[in-house]
Amino acid sequence: MEAYIVYPTKDQEKAVEAFFEALDVAFEKKSDTTNRLPDHVIKGIVEGQADFEAGRTITMEEFKKKLLMFK
Repeated sequence: MEAYIVYPTKDQEKAVEAFFEALDVAFEKKSDTTNRLPDHVIKGIVEGQADFEAGRTITMEEFKKKLLMFK
């Protein structure tokens, strides 16, 4: 048997539970969020994704050149 850990939002909880029940999948609901990424990390990921979608990217070669400037 495999285990899946999901972190639905409050809006998604009912849908996830209904999905498991419809497929007759046994599940446990715990409110423990100790394994969740810290908020500042999630914020950075979201900002990075937005930058990528907006085209604010550089190539690896450009990154290496900028990195060498700080050495």
